[in-house]
Amino acid sequence: MQNRSQSTEQVLRHVVLFGFTPETTPDQVHAIEEAFAGLLAQIPEIIDFEWGTDVSVESAARGYTHCFLVTFRDEAGRAIYLPHPAHQRFVEMAGPHFAQVLVLDYWNR
Repeated sequence: MQNRSQSTEQVLRHVVLFGFTPETTPDQVHAIEEAFAGLLAQIPEIIDFEWGTDVSVESAARGYTHCFLVTFRDEAGRAIYLPHPAHQRFVEMAGPHFAQVLVLDYWNR
């Protein structure tokens, strides 16, 4: 986990789940993982970032294999992130490899 804020203040969490197409190679998946993680260094509004792959024993992932958690101080940070050129380049590069994407935002409690 890479963290810019150790505070217990309320923050906005941006959860992104990916399921990849069968044609996507392991090298391509690795490049996408690195590109998403690289957004932390490019977008100052991201105050925390972590990710991982499914290890659940419940068999309920429904094809999603990767979970990314991006944290912002507020909605203004998210509003800068979404159209940010670095984020848009990531979406353009990675998008064709996604069989499915789920995005959920919430305020931590």
